[in-house]
Amino acid sequence: MTTMIGYLRVSTEEQATSGLGLEAQRDTITRYATAHGWDVVWYVDEGLSAKSLDRPQLQAALTRLHPKKRDVAGLLVAKLDRLSRSVHDFSGLLKLANARKWSVVAIDLGVDTSTPTGKLVANVMMSVAEWEREIIGERTSAAMQAARRQGKTFGFPSALDPATGARLVELRASLTLAGTADALNAEGLTTATGGQWNANTVAKVHKRLTIDPTKEIEAAQAA
Repeated sequence: MTTMIGYLRVSTEEQATSGLGLEAQRDTITRYATAHGWDVVWYVDEGLSAKSLDRPQLQAALTRLHPKKRDVAGLLVAKLDRLSRSVHDFSGLLKLANARKWSVVAIDLGVDTSTPTGKLVANVMMSVAEWEREIIGERTSAAMQAARRQGKTFGFPSALDPATGARLVELRASLTLAGTADALNAEGLTTATGGQWNANTVAKVHKRLTIDPTKEIEAAQAA
């Protein structure tokens, strides 16, 4: 029988409602899994928000889904916001899942990458996220050019695509160094030298990027 990870999450506020939120999620997942003939193992984060993917049980679930350790077929949630409130974070998870050949199911959105229709929905979401990432990259690049015309210097490595730099900073806000490296590699984004990312290169580049005075970039964008 196929085994899926059932992931449950409640925030601190939701935790105060005697765990009813958890039971509703568990019931939704159980019914969906039963209809598909799946067994479920449970991972639960209580009292944590979805602002970051750096949650103990979610990270444990992702570790279990690593190709060298995997004994489960994918990750199953009742609602997308239980997993992430960021389209980019969710898109990164979808790409990681695609690269490592495990399924993602968000029941409320009809995303089920174990099915052709679910894959189509997921691909649309990833395309939108990619478009948004490129727009952010273009704006960041324009802001940097405007700032340089004013004689200001910034920390972007000269050969690194500004869009890649912007994506790294965005991912690092919610992922570990290793998780950020995995997500960048899964999205096909390379280092300044065209190589693969690892935790060490992410740390070095992130340090260089985040020494930039953000207020100056914002001023350049407004100019």
